[in-house]
Amino acid sequence: MGIDGRILANVGVLAAIVESGSFARAAEALGLSPSGVSRAVGRLEARVGVRLLDRTTRSVTLTDEGRRLYEDIGPLLAGIGDAVTLAAGSVAAVRGRLRVNVDAYFSRRVLAPHLPAFLARHPDLSLELAAREQLGDLVAEGFDIAVRFGEPPSSSLVARKLLETRAVTVAAPAYVKRHGCPEAPADLVGHACIQMRNTLTGQPLEWIYQLGRKRVPVKTTGRLLVNDAGTMLGACLAGAGIARFKASGVAELIEQGRLVELLADWRGEAFPLFAYYPSRHLPPAKVRAFVDFVAEIVAIGS
Repeated sequence: MGIDGRILANVGVLAAIVESGSFARAAEALGLSPSGVSRAVGRLEARVGVRLLDRTTRSVTLTDEGRRLYEDIGPLLAGIGDAVTLAAGSVAAVRGRLRVNVDAYFSRRVLAPHLPAFLARHPDLSLELAAREQLGDLVAEGFDIAVRFGEPPSSSLVARKLLETRAVTVAAPAYVKRHGCPEAPADLVGHACIQMRNTLTGQPLEWIYQLGRKRVPVKTTGRLLVNDAGTMLGACLAGAGIARFKASGVAELIEQGRLVELLADWRGEAFPLFAYYPSRHLPPAKVRAFVDFVAEIVAIGS
């Protein structure tokens, strides 16, 4: 089936309106008049038979039908752009704006120190990082890519595994000096353990250890309960108690002697890190560049 160039052009106009936020800015970006942009949208709405945009004097928003259409066409338009660039025999340019939905703990502890190098490598790219608790609807919320811990959800997103890290048990040297080191998971019962709240149940997360094939769940106790890994890390460094973290986030602190790893012979749970993006076919160059960069920095730290 051939491609109707008029439909493709009108779809491109719709995408420009969504990305720029107004008819006027879309017209400027496309080199069209505002009336030409309006006519293109009108032709597209007539073709699909539904209203795609709600327009007022102050704002332009997608209707539910428009949002669904835009979710479907966004990756395709990006793929067309990259395909044209590649077909011309040139290197795809890493430029524009990249919006990333990222795990907050990974963003602070692993990604942030390397961001200057990434931005220096790609001077025509602007980066927006949004630290979120959940993956959410990547396309509907306008994200190009997500970097999250945990097994991939059942969805149409492409998932690329970047790293698998494990949980480690740590405490500040001052805490260890005052209270000693637990020799086995069962010894944690007598220690002040900083609790992390499970966002699904509201209860403290269970600590699970493994030695060979032996799996040992431990019900720890402590007077401090938090729901943020950054707060937990600050409290742990200050000597408030024993805590558990993903190894990738505290490896440098252990190496510096600011934290002491406890129960090193007992392995904690594994946490895979994945990058998610909407389309496997010709993902935009900026997406490929970011995924490759994250893979590079986690490989250095592993």
